[in-house]
Amino acid sequence: MSALRRLWRLSTGRFGLIVVAVILVTAALSLVWTPFDPQQVDIPNRWAPPGWPHVLGTDGTGRDILSLLIAGSRTTVIVAVGAGLVATVIGLALAALGALTRRWAREAVAVTVDILIAFPVLLIAMMISAVWGGSLWVVIWAVGIGFGVNIARVTRPELRRVLQSDFVLAGRASGLTPAQNLIRHLLPNVAPVFIVQLSWGMAVAVLAEAGLSYLGFGAPPTEPSWGLLLAQLQQYLTVYPLSVLWPGLAITFTVLGLNLLGDGIRDATDPTLSRRDGSARRARTHVPEVVA
Repeated sequence: MSALRRLWRLSTGRFGLIVVAVILVTAALSLVWTPFDPQQVDIPNRWAPPGWPHVLGTDGTGRDILSLLIAGSRTTVIVAVGAGLVATVIGLALAALGALTRRWAREAVAVTVDILIAFPVLLIAMMISAVWGGSLWVVIWAVGIGFGVNIARVTRPELRRVLQSDFVLAGRASGLTPAQNLIRHLLPNVAPVFIVQLSWGMAVAVLAEAGLSYLGFGAPPTEPSWGLLLAQLQQYLTVYPLSVLWPGLAITFTVLGLNLLGDGIRDATDPTLSRRDGSARRARTHVPEVVA
């Protein structure tokens, strides 16, 4: 709870928590309610301006944009969480193999990471979609693999650094296995770096879903998606600019919220930052004695 209170006191953490909470609540709400059926076509009301009952207006087929955004939040949460889980498993596995194994295995893992990191997320998505076709799973696995490799590249040297610490050597001398040392000592000390990388990966998953859906590798046309909606509306940008604004703002605030939440969690959980903040507070509250 103390870490949560520190996170809430930070402006970045507070903003990130609010944005992520709104997205999660909206995604849960979409399971039971939306103002209109997101896929309901209403030709007489096509391109209706914002007002009542269509608060954000309608698109070229008469679908309610607010309902599409609410339903699309569910897709955003699925992609972000799924890609985050895949990136966590791949990143931590490669980082642990690259830090805790013998030298020849560490070098093999380092070379493998350097090779995989050269493959962009789009290329990975195209290779996966060539086998299984375009779907949300393509986005999840493509972003998960791409950012799992990035997490491994950043986390591996941090694990190697912590591995030389006295408390890790003491744990090894007391009989802890490498796996126990990893769980008790190594992972908690690299958690701030890992959390920031993971938040970036989840934020990029939201952007990747938009880009891949635009190219036909992401959500199918029957699945509500912010990226797909943006792709469908962007050709009418000069005629109906407000229709494009709403999904663009939803993507922007979600990405910004995930990034700031990761920064806030890092600042709230990093013990070195906590000690520095405590020393600064003590220095501010110390009143020197006045010598007459």
